Amino acid sequence: QVQLVESGGGLVQAGGSLRLSCAASGITFRRYGMGWFRQAPGKEREFVAAINWSGTNTYYADSLKGRFPISRDNAKNTVYLQMNSLKPEDTAVYYCAADGWGVGSLKLSDYDYWGQGTQVTVSS
Repeated sequence: QVQLVESGGGLVQAGGSLRLSCAASGITFRRYGMGWFRQAPGKEREFVAAINWSGTNTYYADSLKGRFPISRDNAKNTVYLQMNSLKPEDTAVYYCAADGWGVGSLKLSDYDYWGQGTQVTVSS
């Protein structure tokens, strides 16, 4: 049974930081690309960041301008999203996802497995 479990969300003031983690089980983690997506109330789920199977390639939404670096630890079956200089508009549920192609796609439809999400709320 595949499980992706996000953690690290919460309430933070604008300008603060959070680090999200996503622990994977039931898959050969080192073969999967991993992505982070977010969904704000009333909006569609959108791409945030992705990383390929080895961690050598990373991809980011243009709007984030490098504020949210993504990383992974294949020994721990975990992918991370470091969220810096948080803004109220970053408030959303954040989801991690696993891409069986291993490349770390920007497209939701390329992902095979999804976590349940973790809430991030940024107060002004």
